Amino acid sequence: MSNSYDKRLKEAINRYWKRNVTIMAILLFFWALAGLGAGVLFADSLNAWSLGGIPLGFWFAQQGSIIVFVVLILIYAILLNRLDRKHHEELAAIGGTEA
Repeated sequence: MSNSYDKRLKEAINRYWKRNVTIMAILLFFWALAGLGAGVLFADSLNAWSLGGIPLGFWFAQQGSIIVFVVLILIYAILLNRLDRKHHEELAAIGGTEA
């Protein structure tokens, strides 16, 4: 039983970290897209529009990427809370810990 339990426990932990890293990679991509893409690479194209009288490319470089970063932290916290809850339920189901 111990060997089977250890195997299921390791599989559950590996699934948890794989999902965690996937979430982080996706959110980092969007952060890079907003920070580097919108603020630097596509700034000239975005400057055709304005937000509050400020060119959109400049706005993203100064404000937008920070706001996107804070929103991504919120999204990460929400997603990880859900993932943690699911992981704890999975551990309780295999007898690892109590949920």
